[in-house]
Amino acid sequence: MDAISVIRTKRDRGELSPEQIDWVIDAYTRGEVADEQMSALAMAILLNGMNRTEIARWTAAMIASGERMDFSSLSRPTADKHSTGGVGDKITLPLAPLVAACGAAVPQLSGRGLGHTGGTLDKLESIPGWRALLSNEEMLRVLDTTGAVICAAGDGLAPADKKLYALRDVTGTVEAIPLIASSIMSKKIAEGTGSLVLDVKVGSGAFMKNVRDARELASTMVGLGTDHGVRTVALLTDMSTPLGLTAGNALEVRESVEVLAGGGPADVVELTLALAREMLDAAGVGDADPAKALADGSAMDVWRRMVAAQGGDPDAALPVAREQHVVTATASGVLTRLDAYRVGVAAWRLGAGRARKEDPVQAGAGVELHAKPGDEVTAGAPLMTLHTDTPEKFDYALRSLEGSFDIAAPGTAHEATPVVLERIA
Repeated sequence: MDAISVIRTKRDRGELSPEQIDWVIDAYTRGEVADEQMSALAMAILLNGMNRTEIARWTAAMIASGERMDFSSLSRPTADKHSTGGVGDKITLPLAPLVAACGAAVPQLSGRGLGHTGGTLDKLESIPGWRALLSNEEMLRVLDTTGAVICAAGDGLAPADKKLYALRDVTGTVEAIPLIASSIMSKKIAEGTGSLVLDVKVGSGAFMKNVRDARELASTMVGLGTDHGVRTVALLTDMSTPLGLTAGNALEVRESVEVLAGGGPADVVELTLALAREMLDAAGVGDADPAKALADGSAMDVWRRMVAAQGGDPDAALPVAREQHVVTATASGVLTRLDAYRVGVAAWRLGAGRARKEDPVQAGAGVELHAKPGDEVTAGAPLMTLHTDTPEKFDYALRSLEGSFDIAAPGTAHEATPVVLERIA
């Protein structure tokens, strides 16, 4: 085998053989295939695609590059969730303890935010003392004692994907659906969960801007999970408007706790329950009622135990940004549009996100919304509040919010977009 022949096969719209795929993934992981060669192959895949057989083998090769976790010692079935990322997407925080309270175990390996999309680990690290980095033994212990764990993936899990992901990020090949699907699914399958629910976001604040592309990605990932023996289902969910009323780390933790306490924004509660039902059904615990577990406090109990088991103090005050700036409504009427992408960029510019993986984030920074599409607003009344420790960032964030919302005449009818758009299984 040699890298050039593999590149030429895909460049010329051929099908990569299993032997070619196994070799190139292994050789790239070991450093035998150079970055420039793998970037050429990634670009050929972006332009010419892969069939289901190729994607399945590519995913298997990335799984084989590292370790596989095993949760067979647990007394309950496992279910996991993955979101493709959005603005205000704090769903993992209430979802994991909720599903655990209903009888499934949730081994949730999560990531950090990059750009305008937030990261679950960054949000949880705003809780004093909470640790994202756990050994495999610690992860299994927390999972066994609390029913849920949210932590960072170890270096031994699909190392080929970690290396390839960084390369795609700087070579204009992030958008390749076969590589997106195999990247997500190699980690989730190697994680060892028995079932998986995918939350594929669609809209301005999502990676997939239209339903067609989101459907293709979701179908590809569901197929990969099925091919590898993991019961997998996907929901396409709306990300044209931010989820909930907050975008930012500590702000989103606060809102998640409100959901666990039986309150919180309606769209966050709706999506949390929809995903919980899918996870419980996939894990074979479909007779449990997640709405009851929210109402009776059992999900909150799991949350508190889970946070404490990872060193966090569930009773500690969350960080608050030192400075605030209020954005007011420009007219009276009905808010008909609030662009998720622009709100996400504003939160990122305020310090809630990062441009590079090594950048720090501000725990208290972000955007707090006071209205959502369909709400009546009054000219001069607060529409959103910007939070940051560095007030010199306000102007930069405000520029991203220009044209981010529309206000129609009072009484204008507004048809809300459903939170869940489609189900793919």
